[in-house]
Amino acid sequence: MEDIIKHYPEALGYHQGGKIQIMPRRGLENERDLSLAYTPGVAIPVETIRKNPLAAFDYTSKGHLVAVISNGTACLGLGNVGALACKPVMEGKAVLFKKFANIDAFDIEVNEKDPDKFVEIVKAIAPTFGGINLEDIASPACFHIEERLIKELDIPVMHDDQHGTAIISAAALINAAMLTHKEMHNLRVVVIGAGAAAISCARIYKQLGVGEILMFDSRGLVNDTRTDLNDIKKEFISHEKFATFKEALKGADVLLGLARANLIQPEDIADMNKDPMVFAMSNPVPEIMPEVAKAARADVLMATGRSDYPNQINNVLGFPYIFKGALRVRASCINEEMKLAAAHSLAELARFDVPHELSAMFGKDLHFGREYLIPSAFDPRLNEFVSGAIAKAAVESKVSRLEL
Repeated sequence: MEDIIKHYPEALGYHQGGKIQIMPRRGLENERDLSLAYTPGVAIPVETIRKNPLAAFDYTSKGHLVAVISNGTACLGLGNVGALACKPVMEGKAVLFKKFANIDAFDIEVNEKDPDKFVEIVKAIAPTFGGINLEDIASPACFHIEERLIKELDIPVMHDDQHGTAIISAAALINAAMLTHKEMHNLRVVVIGAGAAAISCARIYKQLGVGEILMFDSRGLVNDTRTDLNDIKKEFISHEKFATFKEALKGADVLLGLARANLIQPEDIADMNKDPMVFAMSNPVPEIMPEVAKAARADVLMATGRSDYPNQINNVLGFPYIFKGALRVRASCINEEMKLAAAHSLAELARFDVPHELSAMFGKDLHFGREYLIPSAFDPRLNEFVSGAIAKAAVESKVSRLEL
């Protein structure tokens, strides 16, 4: 924390007074406007929605409004900070929704740790919103909460800490495999960490066809000798007997780090396969710093969660456009087809020629390669390209209520 304070001394001033405000979308300048905005004119959309609930998407803000909801039990890398202290993060998420996809978002901090009570609270306020972005909720409660809300609500629900990280890292994996001429079914992936993001990453990697996934939690390899595994971890039971992740990394193609800072030493990646892919995503300090990894292996393809290094696995590449695409066709959920569409569309966009103005912004030539596996968060094409792919996947998988 001291390092963050040192490098961002203006942070408190930036957040002074909060980061979001509400602005009206319609004029209110005279008595006629007042009669339309409120009584008696407002009775007309009320009756219209009462007769046809889907009309709420047309005559209220529901169709472009997302709730960013958290209880603060897993806030960034800071742990269980509580509902109130996580509010700056949720406000920040709302700002990103507006900036990158022009979607309005309310941050809602719920002071409730019981998963079932939390679900009931969210269900009770759900009619206000067109989608629900769950955020910074600790594992394993986050799985139960998301699963119930998806089943019991008819609007898109996504826990971004799980799926955002998974989708963006999947896009990086697709392109890294392409650059190194490796087939998905031949990859050995070592996952260090078994929290919400790690589980979701491993799930989408399986969908991409990855051949072998070895997952390590705080007690070691998730394998068939373990008797302490919950149902979620059992999805990744291995028959291997590696004592440590360091052993498993010998001959591995991918290291996915979602554990803690400086966990990986240079010698740990020395015996990975040719062109090792190291995705070290703990924030603000990754499992191994890029310069350390590159000194150990000149052929490494490196990604982190940091904005000051190439290949940032940044959720802002996903959630604004995923929700925008879902809202565009009034999808009832965000399904696996839509998540895969997001990963593939991001990977595809990174392979396009980078706009000149984007290279000028960064002061260097940006082009697809080892240092540019996924698009920049400021690529202006993301908005339509990715949201369009999501909307198309929603229609094709029959979860939309509108055609494209």
